[in-house]
Amino acid sequence: MADAALRLTALAEELLGTPLPVRIRTWDGSESGPPGAPVVVLRHRRALRRLLWKPGELGLARAWVAGELDIEGDLYEALDLLAGLLWERGADAKDAVHPIRNPALRTAARQLLAIAGPYPPPPPPPEELRHRRGMVHTKRRDKKAISHHYDVGNDFYELVLGPSMVYSCAFFGEDSTLEEAQRDKLDLVCRKLDLKEGMRLLDVGCGWGSMAIHAAREYGVQVTGVTLSTEQAAYARKRIAEEGLTDRIEIRVQDYRDVRGGPYDAISSIGMAEHVGSVRYREYADDLYALLKPGGRLLNHQIARRPERDESAYHVDDFIDAYVFPDGELAPVGRTLATLEEAGFEARDVQVLREHYALTLRRWVANLEARWPEAVRMTSPGRARVWRLYMAASALSFERNRIGVNQILAVKTPEGGASGVRLRPRSWN
Repeated sequence: MADAALRLTALAEELLGTPLPVRIRTWDGSESGPPGAPVVVLRHRRALRRLLWKPGELGLARAWVAGELDIEGDLYEALDLLAGLLWERGADAKDAVHPIRNPALRTAARQLLAIAGPYPPPPPPPEELRHRRGMVHTKRRDKKAISHHYDVGNDFYELVLGPSMVYSCAFFGEDSTLEEAQRDKLDLVCRKLDLKEGMRLLDVGCGWGSMAIHAAREYGVQVTGVTLSTEQAAYARKRIAEEGLTDRIEIRVQDYRDVRGGPYDAISSIGMAEHVGSVRYREYADDLYALLKPGGRLLNHQIARRPERDESAYHVDDFIDAYVFPDGELAPVGRTLATLEEAGFEARDVQVLREHYALTLRRWVANLEARWPEAVRMTSPGRARVWRLYMAASALSFERNRIGVNQILAVKTPEGGASGVRLRPRSWN
């Protein structure tokens, strides 16, 4: 009898104690749930087997990446409804789907087994990174993690990011295009750093060279850019040569911990510090402080999470860790500020760009969806699905204030206290 969707809906609602806000359609053609709602499509029993062997987010992510689970209808609406089910109802709803905190899941597992069939666990999709045990954020492990995320093809990133090739939050006006907003963000960074011709800028995590090119071309500075991605470096060098800026910009494949050649007049770190990790963050702050001249400025552009009541309870998102940013960590902005101050910096300005990142991500998702067949050919069906889910879910997280992004301007203020920052720096706005 074709009733898998009805049985699954009843089981989920019993565990959560509330009606499901989405419909479910299963491989047998059955469907259940509120009319007109987005539809969660389970194309194969394997999706349930993944949940049996990996309850929670990672099991769902594997089913999504493998194409065994899909969404029909508005992806944002579906994700928002499902996330709201957990976030708005708090710990009770999260505990209901946690296999350790809820013993009833053992009974649910037997019921799922009856629906899914007694088969062995499916292997993870090939896009999943297999983590090795050992110390995180060693130079070798960080290089592997960066390669996993960034070395998936420059053509793919061009498709998603657009011509700007800026992989961080843009800075939107009322009617900005994505390209205009990315240009304005780069210029905002340059103005906060008070760049002037002849200055030396270190761009940590330089990506495909957009910040370096903008600073050298528009402000006449000498730039050293460092990245751990060989594909990014090759792409950046090609762009720099085409711009005729090889005499002003050097791109290195280098860990930030190995940078020498200071002091620099200014340092930009845009969307890189999320990769540093809590065990290395003070080292990161100390290294950048040491590389700046007295009076030099650091612009640290970084995603932040909301603080936990019990910070020991924080753990890296399973889907993000396995498929997107291996070993990446988010910290509350207050902790980042404290660490920079402990290293000796004086914090001069904090600007919140949370809503801007939501707009940026929605533009990237639109780019991906508009050229979906090309994206699949450039990478793989699974990789394209990883990016669609990651960016759409992240956009909602920024919109709902679950995560944020901030630009922190910090100064290596010399003895005597002359920071060099104007009393009313209007040009930052």
